[in-house]
Amino acid sequence: MKASFFLLFLLSFYSSLHEISTTDVITKNQYITDGETIVSSGGTFEMGFFSPTGSSKRYVGIWYKQILPMQTLVWVANREKPLTNTSSIVLKVTRPGILALLNDKKDIIWSTNTSRSVRYPVALLLDSGNLVVKDANETNPEKFIWQSFNVPTDTFLPYMKLGKNFKTGQEVYLSAWKNDSDPTPGELTLHIDPTGYPQTLVKRGTRVVVSSGPWNGLRFSGDRTPPPNQSSIYKVQFVFNKEEVSYSYYFINNLVLPRLVLSSNGYLQGLMWVDQTKSWLYVRSPPTACDAYNLCGAYGSCDVDHSPVCTCLEKFVAKYPQQWEKGDWSNGCVRRKPFDCNKEHAFLKYSEIKLPDTKYSQYNTTMTLDGCRDVCSRNCSCTAYSTLNISSGKGCLFWFGVLIDITKMPGGQDIYIRMAASELEKLVVVSETGSNQKTAKILAVSLSLMALILLGLVLLLYKWKKNKLKLKEEFELPLFQLSTITRATNNFSDNNKIGEGGFGPVYKGVLEEGQEIAVKRLSRTSTQGLDEFKNEVIYIAKLQHRNLVRLLGCCIQGEEKMLIYEFMPNKSLDSYIFDQTNSKLLDWPKRFDIIKGIARGLLYLHQDSRLRIIHRDLKASNILLDIEMNPKISDFGLARSVAGNEMGANTSHVVGTHGYMAPEYAVEGTFSVKSDVFSFGVLVLEIVSCKRNRTVLDQDQNLNLLGHAWKLYKEDRSLELIDYEQLADSGHISQVLRSIQVGLLCVQQCPEDRPNMSSVIMMLGNDLGSILPEAKEPGFFPQREVLDAENSASQNEVTITMLNPR
Repeated sequence: MKASFFLLFLLSFYSSLHEISTTDVITKNQYITDGETIVSSGGTFEMGFFSPTGSSKRYVGIWYKQILPMQTLVWVANREKPLTNTSSIVLKVTRPGILALLNDKKDIIWSTNTSRSVRYPVALLLDSGNLVVKDANETNPEKFIWQSFNVPTDTFLPYMKLGKNFKTGQEVYLSAWKNDSDPTPGELTLHIDPTGYPQTLVKRGTRVVVSSGPWNGLRFSGDRTPPPNQSSIYKVQFVFNKEEVSYSYYFINNLVLPRLVLSSNGYLQGLMWVDQTKSWLYVRSPPTACDAYNLCGAYGSCDVDHSPVCTCLEKFVAKYPQQWEKGDWSNGCVRRKPFDCNKEHAFLKYSEIKLPDTKYSQYNTTMTLDGCRDVCSRNCSCTAYSTLNISSGKGCLFWFGVLIDITKMPGGQDIYIRMAASELEKLVVVSETGSNQKTAKILAVSLSLMALILLGLVLLLYKWKKNKLKLKEEFELPLFQLSTITRATNNFSDNNKIGEGGFGPVYKGVLEEGQEIAVKRLSRTSTQGLDEFKNEVIYIAKLQHRNLVRLLGCCIQGEEKMLIYEFMPNKSLDSYIFDQTNSKLLDWPKRFDIIKGIARGLLYLHQDSRLRIIHRDLKASNILLDIEMNPKISDFGLARSVAGNEMGANTSHVVGTHGYMAPEYAVEGTFSVKSDVFSFGVLVLEIVSCKRNRTVLDQDQNLNLLGHAWKLYKEDRSLELIDYEQLADSGHISQVLRSIQVGLLCVQQCPEDRPNMSSVIMMLGNDLGSILPEAKEPGFFPQREVLDAENSASQNEVTITMLNPR
């Protein structure tokens, strides 16, 4: 929405005053006090001080101007810092471009987290309800240095975008009021979650309470509101690509006053103002019992028209029948007849359902439904598939693991769930490789015609398939033909070789369809590679995260054993931060993005993946960079999983790379999530300083990077650690210093003192005003010992390094 020409003229004329500028306020005191309001350019919204019903506390907020006598709030500024006395409080814009609440002593009570300074800042309430801060001389009407649409409260307005920017890490989400009289953020939040495939989640803290189901091209699968069509009065926009995931909507008729509100009971309410009745009309279906997340457990289906609401899907039975009969559905259902990937199986079609939770899912945007079936049938861990985009009929959505949060609903979608073939009579039966079996009658006719020759071929083919499926069952990965990989790598040409480590050589390849791949080929002379090969397949095949390198499949034929990965064109992190020329290509924002990306990948391994994975070899050469310089954690050959709530384990076989290994692991063989945190802290300090941990940085005390960083930190000289030529003029010095302190917190001597990765991500967040804990002495070794150990460690970005304990 744009301000009027007159208003823009006033903004330019009064920009040197650096105060809130609107048609109502610009000619008064150039700021707003209690009792005054500023009005949007079209008069739709106004902003001022208010008190919620039943409360004497004062807040600054935005509400609909036309809706009287009630006050319908859409945004609150100081929701966590209410005011009790506003007689001396003013709202104004300061010169750097910060919108702030100030008292008579000029103390800041609340302010925006504006990230950029401008010479002539002004604040403007747009007719969309978006409060913005911008440069008065800026000609682009959509270029703001801050906007309230990026920090919404409980209301989702037209033109606002909910979602996440993958480049900046900024997420826009709703946060419900604590109650009707208290706008303080409650426990309930609403997010567009991109894990697996995007869906809307309402969370109470970290626990999911409502899920919308995945986006299906027209709407979220569980949304009972009819999707917009050509004649609709509103339109929606969903974006999902490498840069962002976002959802927004707008009304074609700007006279309509709509809003979507996350209520304090956890439901997204859709409302529209009806002027004739002077009331808000609910335009979304009211919540039902089936909106509760995963009410019926695995393979249970919720149906509001059925009593009880939970039933097992067809061909499934209650896992614990006695509990199920008592109304305890939490343990869900199981297949009546378990399927075996070595035997025939088929897919049963279930119609009119809200698609299951997509946390553990994958997708393809181009396949047909037949292609979806074939791909899913070849992967034993693929549980079900469905059409990705129902508007175009293209694409596949694949589920892995059990299916949860299924609801029966009119107008729902079709899903195809893998079943034992013996359960089905009229469905197409799929063999282990996804090929259609002929009926016994046709096979008998064929055998009579082809006699013993054809029978011999069938037996040979069956034996080959059986051996192939045995490997698939063990590794749960697509298998590539050796001939395919040979062609892709030009017969493993030396010109295609991009590295080599303890596992063996690594080659770049290009598949026939044009996809670039990286092939790790197990060396026949390797004494360690076979265990790492199996280990990597077992773990990384079960992991799906944008900050983990993706394993596409494997090739096992004769003595050849290879792993096929997505190709990372920018190689590894160490080739940048430890290279004097390449390090200049990484400015601080990009380095900070890399730090945060590695942190998110580790958090997934430690907390959010199906297995709690401890990497044990996190280092700069094992961080690969994609074409957009996004970090991908690689090399899971030394990784280990721990069960349940366990955080670590012990081993007598210490493996990894000295300089990155935590003291308790290198000396005692005790590894845990906190030993990975230690390695992460080393990485952070290396990224900031562009120095290897094993480098002597203090000749007098023979200190490595950790010791040197600790010494500077204690002397309040941490700025001397940074790669000054690249970072000193970045304008992010406070962020750099914060990263150094986070790195030192991660490498503290005692594992109990180190933060977990969820705390690390919070500390690296946007709130630079929060105070970090004081770091304690790090666990580091004298430089001589580090150099001795490092002599046996490879520096290649795709290595698996195995060292004996000191």
